[in-house]
Amino acid sequence: MDIKTLFFGIVRDITNSSSVNMKVNSDITIEQFVILLQEKFIGFPTIGEFSVAVNEAYVEKEFVLKGNDIVAIIPPVSGG
Repeated sequence: MDIKTLFFGIVRDITNSSSVNMKVNSDITIEQFVILLQEKFIGFPTIGEFSVAVNEAYVEKEFVLKGNDIVAIIPPVSGG
């Protein structure tokens, strides 16, 4: 199935891209999907270091993706 992933902040710098389309197996969880991203992009952070939204709603690592979902990887926001 196809999954579009959007990258923000430092994760965009690590991936050198603002988005990527990936083909993955069905019944994949967010946790498993992040492992694929870590294998694809050197230096990709671990799952506890950012938030994940699917179709504009925050989800937990156990969430199961469906075809054509849009995943957003959102690092912590800092500033002053």
